[in-house]
Amino acid sequence: MSDHPSIAVAVDLAIFTIRADALSVLLVQRGGEPYAGAWALPGGFVETDEDAETAAWRELHEETGVERFAGHLEQLQTYSAPGRDPRMRVISVAHVAFAPDLPEPDAGDDAAGARWWAVADALDGGRVTLAFDHAQILTDALERVRAKLEYTTLAAEFVSEPFTLPALREVYAAVWGTPPDLGTFRRKVLGTAGFVVPAGGEGDTVLYRRGPASRIHPPMLRGT
Repeated sequence: MSDHPSIAVAVDLAIFTIRADALSVLLVQRGGEPYAGAWALPGGFVETDEDAETAAWRELHEETGVERFAGHLEQLQTYSAPGRDPRMRVISVAHVAFAPDLPEPDAGDDAAGARWWAVADALDGGRVTLAFDHAQILTDALERVRAKLEYTTLAAEFVSEPFTLPALREVYAAVWGTPPDLGTFRRKVLGTAGFVVPAGGEGDTVLYRRGPASRIHPPMLRGT
């Protein structure tokens, strides 16, 4: 018998989309203890035959009814503070994901509710108090997305194709809280080879699709 205590591995997901021009995150209302009735990021325990990503997609579907989608998903960070879960020692591998036009969720058997919340309502004294250490996870996830929009082309993952440049600029406004300077924005998007690819239209309704580029160099910094 091992002298080491039991440790469970879990996953948590910070899933973002833009709804009504606001950056929004998917939350579930917990149906049982601990934190019954509180809101939390979707997630749960990793099964013995799963890797973390497989568990993340499974828990997303079980808790919210949202199917695996084609948007961006990446590991965010590992959260391992000894007291983060009152039930036992739980280490969570958090993920961050985002995509356009994600559906309304449908709460699963172990959740009392599921819905999209504006990120502003879930952080900084907003309308929602998050369970566990999920406020910290959400804060870290938000900063990850904000930073990645500075030096990558991932903003285009928030809009459905084809899209206009004003629609793409609205992504930056929603994620950063303020839109980038119009001249800087157009110069970075149109001057970065492969950021966007023309898809028809003319005048104010020129349409674009995502291009093959992944990096913006030099980056498009917030506040410029």
